[in-house]
Amino acid sequence: MLSDSHAVAWTFNIRGADVSHTPLPLSYALVPKDGRPLVFIDHRKLSNSARDHLEQSADVEEPAALAAKLTELARRGASIALDSATAADALSRLIAGAGGKPVRGSDPVSLLKAVKNLTEIEGTRTAHQRDAVALTRFLAWIDREAPSGHLTEIDTVEALETFRRQTGALKDVSFPTIAGTGPNGAIVHYRVTRKSNRRIAPGDLLLIDSGAQYEDGTTDVTRTIAIGKPTDEMRDRFTRVLRGHIAIARAIFPDGTTGAQLDSFARQYLWQAGIDFEHGTGHGVGSYLSVHEGPARISKLGTTPLKRGMILSNEPGYYKTDATA
Repeated sequence: MLSDSHAVAWTFNIRGADVSHTPLPLSYALVPKDGRPLVFIDHRKLSNSARDHLEQSADVEEPAALAAKLTELARRGASIALDSATAADALSRLIAGAGGKPVRGSDPVSLLKAVKNLTEIEGTRTAHQRDAVALTRFLAWIDREAPSGHLTEIDTVEALETFRRQTGALKDVSFPTIAGTGPNGAIVHYRVTRKSNRRIAPGDLLLIDSGAQYEDGTTDVTRTIAIGKPTDEMRDRFTRVLRGHIAIARAIFPDGTTGAQLDSFARQYLWQAGIDFEHGTGHGVGSYLSVHEGPARISKLGTTPLKRGMILSNEPGYYKTDATA
């Protein structure tokens, strides 16, 4: 049984709009060893073309029919595999109570989804090229406007989304844009509000961490921009982070290497100065799906073996509390 909507979306090549920033149709699926799969999804959200697409490879039922179907299978003594991470305990109890055998384990789709095929890889490249044009226009705008001291963090969020929208292909941002300047830029995963909105001043660093959802791919891009002349310390920390980024990008390693084995490549130059960052270096990225996709990641805890075709971000950092990012 597929209880993770990401797995259902990828398996049946469908997308939806039930979740902010991630094109998910909330759904479940039963995928038997033999016979046709069964997808449980709200029929009201299916266009005629989407339903026709689904029914080429699966039967389609309303979500309310899931419990009855699981009970029917369990009464026949069926063993039903459940994802330990996303399947509710109520499903295990339902299956066991009806005489079936719930088998907890890892979602088999998770790793399949993480290893992109050639179409997904090409789509991701195209999406990043399109996104890079929007980002370049944004950087030119920042270069022109920021030295005046009139721009705020919210101004930059709105401008970057406008440039992406002007591509004509934007479906959504892939997560709420992080735009932090001065001390706000040193807050990991900072989210600007009307109350915290800070004016961008000469001498500040501006951190922009943002991404987009396009039908051919998902992006996640970070840039740190000096407004005016950076200090020697800013240059040093930026250079150490950049060297770590390059070390990851240039790393050559065999299939089966883990993210934990690579993670220190990104940190080595910061460590030489006695500093570090507290988050992981990189995470999996979906194909017009979640911008944070497991199971692979580059971090101290990244134990999943890396395989050809996986797409991961590369984002080391340095954060000086109450100062600059």
